[in-house]
Amino acid sequence: MTKLRLPRLLNSVSLAALGALLLAGAPGAGTAADAVGEIRIGFLSQTPEPPPSVANPDEPAADDGLAGATLAIADNNTTGKFLKQSFVLDSVEVAPDGDAAAALRELAGRGDRFVIVDAPGSTVEALSKLPEARNLLLLNATAPDDALRSSACAANLVHVAPSRAMLTDALGQYLVKKRWPRWFLVTGRRPEDKLYADAVRRTAKRFGAQIVAEKEWTAESDVNRTAESEIPVFTQAKAYDVLVVADEVGEFGDYLSYRTTDPRPVAGTQGLVPTVWHRTHEQWGAAQLQSRFKAAAKRPMTARDHNDWTAVRVVGEAAARARTADPDRLIAFIQSPDFTMSAFRGAPLSLRPWDGQLRQPVLLAADRSLVSVSPQEGFLHPRTELDSLGYDQPETLCKTRGKTTP
Repeated sequence: MTKLRLPRLLNSVSLAALGALLLAGAPGAGTAADAVGEIRIGFLSQTPEPPPSVANPDEPAADDGLAGATLAIADNNTTGKFLKQSFVLDSVEVAPDGDAAAALRELAGRGDRFVIVDAPGSTVEALSKLPEARNLLLLNATAPDDALRSSACAANLVHVAPSRAMLTDALGQYLVKKRWPRWFLVTGRRPEDKLYADAVRRTAKRFGAQIVAEKEWTAESDVNRTAESEIPVFTQAKAYDVLVVADEVGEFGDYLSYRTTDPRPVAGTQGLVPTVWHRTHEQWGAAQLQSRFKAAAKRPMTARDHNDWTAVRVVGEAAARARTADPDRLIAFIQSPDFTMSAFRGAPLSLRPWDGQLRQPVLLAADRSLVSVSPQEGFLHPRTELDSLGYDQPETLCKTRGKTTP
C-alpha cells in the first residue's frame, strides 16, 4: 500500500494561488457568469452541559468550533475573490435545552441553503427530518453517531466528522499493526460510552483482535481523590496488551494511565486517541493552518475547530471547483464522485455515496505528540484504503441514499 500523501503542490502553494488554480474548474463546471454570487452558510451550534461529576481542567474556549468556521469563511473568501464569490456565515447558538428546530428555521429564512450543525447526534437527526430541511444541505460537523450513517441516515445530511466506527477502526489498525491484539475494554456509564464500546467490539472482530476482559466504571466516589487506591484494584484482569477506554465525557479515563495494576498503555477516548486534529500536527501543510488559526484565534486549533473549518471549506471548495454559486448545483457537486478537498491530513477527502460520510485519514495522538495516521500501511481496500475505516458499502444499513460506487 502506498502511503497517503497530498500532491507536493498542495503543501507549498498559498490559498490565493490555489484559488487561481481552481479556476480550471471541474467536470461540468459552470461559466464565469455562473460562478458570481453570494453564498450564505448557516452555523448552528448546541453544546450539551457537561455532567456535574466531570471536572475539566482544560475548559473549552467560548468560541470552540466557531473560530474554525470563521477562519474557513475567510479562506473561502480568499479563493472566492477570483470568481467574484463572497461567503457569509450566519451563526446561531442554541442553549442545551433550547429549540434547535426554531434556529434552523431562522437560518433557512435568511436564505442559508447550507447549514453546519455542531450539535449532538439526536439534534442532528431531528433537524434532518424537518420539512424546512428538505431543500437544505446539513453538514454534520461533530456528531460521531454511527446510526446517523445507517438506520437514521438522510439524503440531506453530509457527515464531516468521522463516525465512531471510523475512529475505533483507525485505533484498532494501529494496535494490531503493533501486535497488541489483546484488549481490556473499560466502559463508562453513559449511553455514548456504550456506543463507543460497541464500535470497539466491532473493530476487534473486524481486524482480528480479542477483547480478553471487560469492565464497566460505576464508581460513585470522587476519582480525583481515590484513583491511586481504586484503579489498581479495578484494573486487575487476565493478561492483556492495551487497556481500551470508552469514556467520551472524560469522567474517569484520564486517571487510568500510570495507575493500572499491570504496566500497559491506555488508548481510546483517553491515552492514545483517534482524532481529526492535534496541536502538534504539522505534516502535509498543517503547520500553515495551525499558524493561521493561532494568529486569528489566539489559541491552538482543536478537533472541534477543525471539523467546523472543514465543513465550511466543503462549500467553499465546491464553489471554486464547480465555478457556481447556485445552491442546487453546489449540493449536487458536493455529493458527486468529482468532489475532493484537502484537510491537511495526508489524503484528499471525498464523499461516500452510500451514507454521506466524508472519507478521511484519522490522526492518532497522545497528549503532546502525534503518534501515527490511519489507515495504516498494509490495510488494503479495492477502492481506497480510506474505506478500510468505518462502515464500507456492503455493510451499510442506509436506505435513503444512492448506492452508486464512485
